[in-house]
Amino acid sequence: MNADTDRPTFLLVHGSWHGAWCWDHLRAALDADGWRSHTVDLPSANLPAGRHDGARPAGMLDDAEAIGDSLRRIEGPVVVIAHSYGGVPATEAIADAANVVGVVYLAGFQLDVGESMFTSLGTLVPDDGTGYAPPYEDARRILFDDVPEVEADRAVARLRPQSVRSLTERVTTAGWRTVPSSYIVCDRDHALEPSRQRELATRADSVHRLPSSHSPFLSMPRQLATLLGRIATTTLPSPRR
Repeated sequence: MNADTDRPTFLLVHGSWHGAWCWDHLRAALDADGWRSHTVDLPSANLPAGRHDGARPAGMLDDAEAIGDSLRRIEGPVVVIAHSYGGVPATEAIADAANVVGVVYLAGFQLDVGESMFTSLGTLVPDDGTGYAPPYEDARRILFDDVPEVEADRAVARLRPQSVRSLTERVTTAGWRTVPSSYIVCDRDHALEPSRQRELATRADSVHRLPSSHSPFLSMPRQLATLLGRIATTTLPSPRR
């Protein structure tokens, strides 16, 4: 189906350890529904070859800059979809993005000024000694519990170390205070407890639910695409600018 040019474009922002590859199935489903979408690779989780060369690891603010660059390249209104950690740099980036008409936190960290992943969780995954945190040892269960086995194994193999710096840098501006926001709670999440998601969701303008684990873009992309389309067309209020 051809994309409807009257609709906003989705910018899909991945979480820790992931890359733009994780959105492929969702993008296909969105395209079939007539939605345009773009992705961004966050530098904190997408390291160039030779990551032990002593270069300073990318932080959350570097990720926010990458998101901002992507937003500036998209013409027309944009709805940002931010998964998990991706909610933190997205929160930072959308504050100054004139074309963003909404943000959707997908089991995401909808943090406020002065907060970071570390302050939100109270703990961090271990540093591997190079300034990066390796993926969960049990990533298959924690991140992809309801994803088909072959697809989950493929996703686990593509996970990359995450910059510890990105998990400790604090939000300096909370874009959701001026941009309409929605929150999608994943009811079977093992990575971010649904109860914690519901707490974060109190900051959003609307709250929605999926019966999924942490990664519905892999386990139920069709249902997620339908929900995102509904949010973008009927739930997000007019921009509060």
